[in-house]
Amino acid sequence: MAKGDEVSIQVLSKDKQDNKEQESNSKEAKKEVVVKEEEEEEELSEEDEQLKEELNMLVERLKEDNVDLHKPALEALKTQIRTSTSSMTSVPKPLKFLRSHYPSLKEIYSNMTNADNKAISVLAMTQDEEGECLKYCLAGSIDDIGSWGHEYIRHLSNEISVEYCDRVSNHEDMKPEIDDLLNLVRQIVHFEINHNAISGACDILMEIERTDMLLDYVDASNYDRACLYLTSCAKYLVEPEDAAFLKTTLNIYRKFNRYCEALRIAIKLNNMELINEIFVNCEDETSQKQMAFILARQQIFIELNGDCPNIDELYDIMSNSNLNSNFLALARELDIMEPKVPEDIYKSHLDPNRLYDIRTVDSAKQNLASSFVNAFLNCGFGGDKIMADDSNKWIHKNKDHGMLSATASMGLIQLWDIDAGLTQIDKFLYSSEDYIKAGALLACGIVNSGLHNDCDPALALLSDYVLHNTLIIRIGTVLGLGIAYAGSHRQDVISLLTPVISDPKSTFEVSCKAALACGLIAIGTSDGDVTTAILEFLMNSKEQLNKDPNSIFLILGLALTYIGKRDAIEAPLAAIEMCPQPFEKSAGILIESCSQAGSGDVLRIQTLLQFCSEHYQKDKKDEEEKSSKDSKDKSSGDSKKSSDDSKASSDDAKKSTTEKPSTDEKDKDVDYSSTQAISVISISLMAMCDEISSEMALRIFGHMLSYCDHEVRRAIPLALGLLSASNPQLAVVDTLSKLSHDHDTEVVHNAIFALGLVAAGTNNARIAGMLRQLAQYYYKDANNLFMVRIAQGLVHLGKGTMTVNPYHSDRSLLSPVALGGLLTVICCMLEAKETILGKSHYMLYCLVCAIHPRLLVTFDTDLKPLPVSVRVGQAVDVVGQAGKPKTITGFQTHTTPVLLTHGERAELATDEYLPEGTLLEGFVILKKNPDYEG
Repeated sequence: MAKGDEVSIQVLSKDKQDNKEQESNSKEAKKEVVVKEEEEEEELSEEDEQLKEELNMLVERLKEDNVDLHKPALEALKTQIRTSTSSMTSVPKPLKFLRSHYPSLKEIYSNMTNADNKAISVLAMTQDEEGECLKYCLAGSIDDIGSWGHEYIRHLSNEISVEYCDRVSNHEDMKPEIDDLLNLVRQIVHFEINHNAISGACDILMEIERTDMLLDYVDASNYDRACLYLTSCAKYLVEPEDAAFLKTTLNIYRKFNRYCEALRIAIKLNNMELINEIFVNCEDETSQKQMAFILARQQIFIELNGDCPNIDELYDIMSNSNLNSNFLALARELDIMEPKVPEDIYKSHLDPNRLYDIRTVDSAKQNLASSFVNAFLNCGFGGDKIMADDSNKWIHKNKDHGMLSATASMGLIQLWDIDAGLTQIDKFLYSSEDYIKAGALLACGIVNSGLHNDCDPALALLSDYVLHNTLIIRIGTVLGLGIAYAGSHRQDVISLLTPVISDPKSTFEVSCKAALACGLIAIGTSDGDVTTAILEFLMNSKEQLNKDPNSIFLILGLALTYIGKRDAIEAPLAAIEMCPQPFEKSAGILIESCSQAGSGDVLRIQTLLQFCSEHYQKDKKDEEEKSSKDSKDKSSGDSKKSSDDSKASSDDAKKSTTEKPSTDEKDKDVDYSSTQAISVISISLMAMCDEISSEMALRIFGHMLSYCDHEVRRAIPLALGLLSASNPQLAVVDTLSKLSHDHDTEVVHNAIFALGLVAAGTNNARIAGMLRQLAQYYYKDANNLFMVRIAQGLVHLGKGTMTVNPYHSDRSLLSPVALGGLLTVICCMLEAKETILGKSHYMLYCLVCAIHPRLLVTFDTDLKPLPVSVRVGQAVDVVGQAGKPKTITGFQTHTTPVLLTHGERAELATDEYLPEGTLLEGFVILKKNPDYEG
């Protein structure tokens, strides 16, 4: 052991200078022999030895002074490299053997004139020096670069993107000269597209911000894959890059006369001029009809020229006038026309313990719940058993505002059927009860939801009651007009409603709900008249903004007008700065979030998360605890005079410091907990655009439930409901199921309602069972039981044929009207005790804006029903995949009409017909396949 120690000491005690010299020498030696070691790791075969010797000989010839030998040696060298890189699965041996000669070859090429530098450019791929590959490529000719193989093209593309970024950052006006790069890019794009590498071509054009060049290279065999890739990438880009991608996609579709797909992109861009242009320029009548169906689903109605040959037919489609008849045809096909009663879904007879005792429950409240459940259950079917038998008797089983909601339920039952609906509602307009009359006016608006009628029955009936002396009738009229004309941007209706906001006879509640109605009508338009009227009312009502729960409708009415209008929010944000806190911050957050709805803006979401992580309620509790401790200290110190004097002086000192707070301290005194709840909803509002964002938001909400304040926890169930509307994901359902037994009653209310929202219109058996168990658990709690009943009605919405999800067309388009209806109900639930569980339960009918049948109906070119076989299965993401991959999996074959659940996609199971457009969803026109042979 002693000898071993001596040896180790001798090694460590050598001169440090000698050690440094040895280290530097060893590093240089390693660099020199690194290539040799790589070559000697494996024994070379005879062929490899021969190739290596041949390559070494060619390099030696290039080093000689005899110029005549250079050209044949270069050609031979290029041939060896080109043949090895054409299909690269591993490092080609010529590149491996020539790697050690790279420095000398660089020197040789620098001394040669008119030499093609492609060989040295390809060889540069094996080196660590960046930019060398592109440098030598640009120094020579750029013709036929594809002959050097895919790996060379890929490497060159990466270096082009780096070079472009460097030139942009080093140029003053951010517009550098890139003509040399563009010539090379054109060669690369041409090569990539000819070799079915569409994604590679799109990527290089994205990097140099010239996706418009793609239009010159795509053809009929590959344009659809290029467009799919561009639209998928646009989801993850910020303005204005996403718009540039979508415009390129639109131009490609128009080039190949794919009008339906081009129209969807124009809708996505929210550009009415483009929508009109595409629709008018289409000369194919069948395509125009299909586009009319797409516009009807988005609730966009455009005026056409009188010389249009089939103008009446197009107006009928765009106005949704046949929506009710087509929906009832589906119901007959599914054999679900028989009216149902609430007891059919309560199934209280299944309770073995018979826990329900009608005497222990507020019967008026349960009658009200049954009115809503009956309306949701028979929504759109035109008939029920409760209101049809003796509607007056049932309505009078409710009290005051309950009578309003019960009467309004007639509108939901007769949804989309103007003729039959108004006939049944008309008799209630002459009632002596103001609440019944208000409910009838609201029902008139509900029946007209999503429809466009030349007679304007809703406006004709309701216009006389807008400034009625009875306030409840004003509310029914205002909401009825808002729901009937949501998304229409009708100036005559807006001019009728804006005076109600500022009318001195209107209470704060009436003005707020009138502002909401105006916001629904002008949704996504940034209408100046609406915003001006709301902002003027805000400035004159500052004292009530933080006191009255109805002020949320003012914020929402203003925010809805800016949905999708990111560039137009500066003026309202500046105007609301005059409002008191926390109202000003709440309004600012909701306006910004609505303007970026469905954008997936990560930075904005991070900002909101940071705000939600603050503990305003905790600070308030700490202050209360401190004050109580101070009072205890004072009382205990009264017995001691000396300590009393010292405490008095210290108390005076504390008072003097607290009497003059700084501006930061003033902000700390404001309780932003209610604003945090709006922030949580806003996160869902922006993250609902795609599956990745939704999953990330779901994970974030799980952490927030553990660490955030009560107001944040109360809003999370509602945010989950918005994130997953009519899409009962297992993780979401489990989270809501746990929260439905929370110790906080408001969390329980919101979780139960969110369960209904998540399973709305799906008939989901698991959630239906959960809700029946919750009804047994909360049978003594009137409020919780009321929420359970509402949720049960939503689950069985339209007997399982409806959806409230704002996304449609294979989740590619967001309906602002549907989103506005969802947001209205969710914001009501933030103040559930004062609204839904109070006197404003009729606000639940705003959900009608989001209700739509989730069906697939096929027509022939004459718009007659055409039953065909379709395969329905789970949608598969095929973006960027090679060949022709299957777009659905686990499919079943059905005959149209069929129901489509969330995440499902349909495709034709026969070659006899061709669809007008690529998406089979909603109403689809089929035309005969000319190449079909029966």
